[in-house]
Amino acid sequence: MIIETINLTKKYGDLVALNNLHLNIEEGECFGNIGPNGAGKTTTIKILATLLQPTWGEARVCGHVVGYQSRMIRPLIGYVPDFFGAYADMVVQEYLEFFASAYGITGKERTKIVGDILDLTDLTYKRDALVDSLSRGMKQRLSIARVLLHDPKVLLLDEPASGLDPRARIEIRELLKELHRMGKTIVISSHILHELAELCSTVGIIERGELLFHGSVREITRRARMGPRVSIRVGDKVDAAAEVVGKLDPVKQVQVNDGTLSVELKAEVKDYSFLARALIERRLPIQEIREEEVNLETAFLRLTKGIVQ
Repeated sequence: MIIETINLTKKYGDLVALNNLHLNIEEGECFGNIGPNGAGKTTTIKILATLLQPTWGEARVCGHVVGYQSRMIRPLIGYVPDFFGAYADMVVQEYLEFFASAYGITGKERTKIVGDILDLTDLTYKRDALVDSLSRGMKQRLSIARVLLHDPKVLLLDEPASGLDPRARIEIRELLKELHRMGKTIVISSHILHELAELCSTVGIIERGELLFHGSVREITRRARMGPRVSIRVGDKVDAAAEVVGKLDPVKQVQVNDGTLSVELKAEVKDYSFLARALIERRLPIQEIREEEVNLETAFLRLTKGIVQ
C-alpha cells in the first residue's frame, strides 16, 4: 500500500475538516479525490504532502508516517497546489534549474534532467520565456515539471485544471495520462468530474470530512443507479407516447425533452422491451430506444447531499 490513512482526523477548533478518514491507495493507481467545496479534499492532500499535521489518526506514504517521518516522505512525493507560486521574474529553464539544485541535482545531470522534463511537459520552446509571461495552462504544466525533477513515486495534485481553458485542460489531462503510464501513483482532486472518469482508475467521494465511497468509476456508477433509465426518441408524437408509457406499471417516472422521453423504471426491471411493444401497439413511431448510462457526475449528485462545513 503506497498511501494509507487510519482514522485520519483534522480539526480546526470546533470545525472537523476530516473525520476518521480510512483510505488505501495502491502503487500505480491514479486516484480521484472528489467532493463539494469544503468537504476536506485539500486538507487530505496537504496532510499527505506533510504540510499539515493530523489532529489524530495516522497517514502513511510509502510506508512512512506523516509527522514522525516527514523528512523521508518529502523526497518521494511531488505536490502541485491549486495556485502557482512566486519566482515570476525567472525564465523557465532557470526556474527548473533552481529547483533541481534544491533537490541536490548538479552539473551535467541537472542539465539533462531539466531538458528531459521540458520535453516531457512540452515546454522546450518556452525554455527562455519569463515565467510571468506564461499562460495559466503553461504555468500549470511548469508546476508539474517542477515536481518531476527528482522523479517522485507519488504525485499529489490539488485542482490542477482549475481555471484552465478547454485546450489547456486537455493538455494537462494527456500529460497526467502519460505520467500514469510511466508508473507514477497520482492523487488528484478536481471538480471536473468527466475528466476524472477518463483519467482515474479509482475515485473517492468525500463529504463533510467523511469518505462516502472508494472504488472504481464503474463501481460508483453501479452503486448510484437507482433503477434502469431508458431514452426513447419518438419525434412529434412525444405527448401521446409519454401518456402511453407513463401508465405502464414498471415505469416510475417519465420526463419529456425535445422529442425524447427519459423513462425511469423500477429497480427490479431487467428487460425494457415492453416499452417498444406498448408504443408499437398504439402505432407510435420509435426513432431510437436505448438505456441511459449513469456517468460520474450523476453518481456524485446522487451519492452526496451537497452539504459542506
